[in-house]
Amino acid sequence: MHTLPLAGIRILEFGGYIAVPYAGSILGSLGADVIKIERPDTGDEFRRRQDDQSLYFRQYNAGKRSLAVDLKAPAGADLVCRLLPTVDIVIENFRPGKMDRLGLGREHCVAVRPDLLYMSVTGFGESGPMALRPAYDMIGQAFGGLLATLSDRDAAQLTGTCLADLVTGLSCATGILAGLVGRAASGSAPRIDTSITEAISTLTIDAMTQLFDSGSAPHRQSRHPQAQNFCLKTSTGDFVTLHLSSSQKFWESLIDTVGRPELLTDERFATYPDRVRNYADLAKILEGEFLLRPFDAWETALIERDVPFAPVLDVADYRDHPQVEALGVIAPEVDGLALVRVPWRFDGGRPDRAPRTPRVGEHSLDVAAEVCDDAELRELTAAGVLFSPATR
Repeated sequence: MHTLPLAGIRILEFGGYIAVPYAGSILGSLGADVIKIERPDTGDEFRRRQDDQSLYFRQYNAGKRSLAVDLKAPAGADLVCRLLPTVDIVIENFRPGKMDRLGLGREHCVAVRPDLLYMSVTGFGESGPMALRPAYDMIGQAFGGLLATLSDRDAAQLTGTCLADLVTGLSCATGILAGLVGRAASGSAPRIDTSITEAISTLTIDAMTQLFDSGSAPHRQSRHPQAQNFCLKTSTGDFVTLHLSSSQKFWESLIDTVGRPELLTDERFATYPDRVRNYADLAKILEGEFLLRPFDAWETALIERDVPFAPVLDVADYRDHPQVEALGVIAPEVDGLALVRVPWRFDGGRPDRAPRTPRVGEHSLDVAAEVCDDAELRELTAAGVLFSPATR
């Protein structure tokens, strides 16, 4: 594609760790100029004192520019305020009230640029009894019902990745894109805010519906009978997942694949409601059948009969799978890391992410020079308000 959809949009990102930086990386991949505001010297905590070598920091911040400035110093906050007329969007994930105390809250920023789109991301929201409490990914997963939904009943366990932070980043980016559309239509930009607590609801909405349907909170196995999901081990130790809820023909195709025609007339499984009621019996039968053949044989047979299935892949298998390679989801590896591209294509092309990750304050002088003369740059650098590796 010749022009990225957010080309010409400029963002100031006040964000650490994952949620807001992930949102910024999505918007940057779509063409926005993302200026990451960081603390002098050490920068974002997710750098883990490895500067631009932290793999985790690189995944969420490649392609951005780094402005390292002491916001607690009046001169540092003033420098950022002077940049606001050139900025379209501010994203921040501090606790409620912190940006106001720095003189960078929405009211102050909008007074400088009235059509500024200001996005705040918190843990528990900006009101309510828990608003000021700290929150991180697993806190959000626990509080939002995700851990319970993904665990066995009465046996809560931690999940294997940062689902809450990532869906919050997606929710943040989605809200910003909606705000940009609204600003283009009306000429003004609303204040937008979200939180881990609210964003997690986009992952638990089906579980919430199950709660109303059944009258009890769902757990890891609650949905499988109605969805007719099965995770089955083959004789080679590989697993296959099936989904059979949508059409009777898929059930019939599976039975043809398994070679058990008597199951079609078994009163326990004759109709979809029968199979829902007798899910445990059916799962036990299928588990026994799938252990009789190797994965490759099952894969060939299921494809031939158009049964909805997928192999159970880990992320290494997913990364290397020909389907994923054909879609271009993951960029080529550079210096020990492959960046994950945004999940959209425009005119058939997927935007590339700029692979280079900024060092702490790498662009401080360039960005600050837009509003400061040389003498002020020297003064701010000497005072430690502005940090650049070039002046070490």
